[in-house]
Amino acid sequence: MELKTIQIENPDALNLVLGQSHFVKTVEDIHEALVSAVPGIRFGLAFCEASGHTLVRASGNDPALIELAKKNAFALSAGHSFIVFLGAGFFPINVLHAIKNVPEVVNIFCATANPVQVIVAETEQGRGVLGVIDGAKSKGIEDDDGVVWRKGLLRKFGYKL
Repeated sequence: MELKTIQIENPDALNLVLGQSHFVKTVEDIHEALVSAVPGIRFGLAFCEASGHTLVRASGNDPALIELAKKNAFALSAGHSFIVFLGAGFFPINVLHAIKNVPEVVNIFCATANPVQVIVAETEQGRGVLGVIDGAKSKGIEDDDGVVWRKGLLRKFGYKL
């Protein structure tokens, strides 16, 4: 077995969702879930087929995001993994529930706009995702000023009253 670290290419620091599924209809089902969850959403998604033709299958409604998703999915080449890139102004918090409710979705590894590295194991059979590194290492522990800042930010975004 060989361990590899795959850097997700995300030059515009877009929000992405990386997960695992179990069936080729994932592409259509996640597409439908996204357009049903958020009117006007822009996205690209790609899915690594794990049997049969073993192709990267893709969909979406933004050609540049579809290409970004395909490029990253192929770099991963980990069976049954999928990646969704959300257009500017669209956020995982608005689509995660819809994606998780897709019947064939097994797991969500991360949902972030941070730099992401994916730890992949490769054997003679194929590749699998072991985990992700989402962003940077913690630098400290939140103090009272940090609590004030966090609560203010959430209210600024409208997530809290």
